[in-house]
Amino acid sequence: MNPSASGWIQKHLPYFLEFLDSHDYDERLMYRKLREHGFIYGASVATLFDDSGIQLKWTEEEKTKINLFDALAFTYFDSIVNGKEEDCITAIVNFYRLIDKKQHSFHIQIGKETVYDQLEKIIQKRIQTNEPLLKKNFSHLIINALLFVDVLAFDHFLLTGDNPFEYGKHLEGVLINTVWIALRQKELKEQYDELLIKLFESSIHYNTDIINKAQTIKDLDIDPVDHELARTYILDLAALAVWDDEQLDKSEFIFLQQLGDFLEIPPSEIQETTDFVHEFIGKNRADIAYLNYSHPVKHFYLQTSKTVSTLILRNKNRLLQELDQSKDLVLLLGQSTIRDLNEDEKSLVKNQLIDICKSIPSLAIFLLPGGGILLPLLTKFIPQLLPSAFNENRRTKDEK
Repeated sequence: MNPSASGWIQKHLPYFLEFLDSHDYDERLMYRKLREHGFIYGASVATLFDDSGIQLKWTEEEKTKINLFDALAFTYFDSIVNGKEEDCITAIVNFYRLIDKKQHSFHIQIGKETVYDQLEKIIQKRIQTNEPLLKKNFSHLIINALLFVDVLAFDHFLLTGDNPFEYGKHLEGVLINTVWIALRQKELKEQYDELLIKLFESSIHYNTDIINKAQTIKDLDIDPVDHELARTYILDLAALAVWDDEQLDKSEFIFLQQLGDFLEIPPSEIQETTDFVHEFIGKNRADIAYLNYSHPVKHFYLQTSKTVSTLILRNKNRLLQELDQSKDLVLLLGQSTIRDLNEDEKSLVKNQLIDICKSIPSLAIFLLPGGGILLPLLTKFIPQLLPSAFNENRRTKDEK
C-alpha cells in the first residue's frame, strides 16, 4: 500500500481494523503510541505498523498521513459501537466538511467523488512538510504539530454532535498561547524563539485572527478543554517548545511543573512528559531534518535567509526601480542599519515593502500566509543593494 497513490485509504483501512482486533488499545495507549512515533510532535518517524514488524519504506509525509488517518479512524471506532468502514470514512469527511464551511480550504466536491477519494485529498491538503523549503507554503514548518487538534475536535464532534470548529478554534488558541508563554520562560532568549512563536501562529488551521491574550498560565481558558488527552497534549507541546534547544533551565522546569498542576495532570505524568520529549529529540535527531541543528528554527531561518537573498539578487534591478520611487522607505531602511526603528516607522516599512512585493511576481512568497515573518529579511538585505553613494552620504550625515 502506497500512501501517495490513489486508493490508499480503502486498501489500508482493513489492515488497520485487523491491527486493532489484535491489539488492546485504549485512547490513552493510542496517544502514547502516536507520541512515541512523533506524530504529536509534528515529526512522524514511525507508524503503528512499524511495531507490527512490517518493514515499510514510507517517507515522513506518508507516515504522517497514516498516523493522522489511524488516529481519526481509531477515534471513530472507539466511540461508535459496531461502526462500519464506509460510515467511518463518511463521518470523517463530514467532520472536515463542517470545518470547510468556515475555512473554504478543502473544496470538497460532493457527489463527484467517493468519500474515500474525498478523504485522501483532504488529508493531502492537511499534511505539509518543510522540505524542500519554500517550494510549499513555508509557514507549515510547524503545522503537523497541531494536527492532533483535528483528532480531538473529531472526538468532540462524535460525542456531542456539535459543530467542531469552535471547539478546535478554542483548543488551538490555548495551544498557541501556551507555547507563547512557554518560550517567554527562557532565561536566555534568542531571536529564533520569537520566530518560533510566529511560525506556530502562521501554521494554525482554525484561528486566522489569533491574538496572544494570555500573559500567564492562569490566564489560559482551559475550562472548555475537558478532555484528559487534550490537556496532556497542551503539556506535550509546551515541553517541545522549551526543549527545542535541548536545554531545560530552572525557569522552564518550574513553568512545566506549574502548567502541569494547572492542567490537573499528575506529577508523575508531568515528569514523564519532560523526560520523553528530551529522549525523543535525542533519539531521532538524525532522522528528522529540522532537528539536525542546534536550533530547528535557527536552521529554518538561515536556510530561508539564503533563499531570500537569492530572490533579491535576481530581482535587483526591478527592486532598485521600485525603491527609487520610495524615498521615505529607502531612508528608513538605511536608518535601520544603525538604530532601532520606532513602531510607526516599522509599520511604514512593512506596508511599503508589501506594496513592492505585490508589484514584483518573484517576491510573491512574502504575500503568502505567514510570509510576514520573512519581511525583516528584506530590510536586512535591501540596504546592501543601495548605491554606494547613498551609504557614504548616510555615514557622513550620521557622523556630523
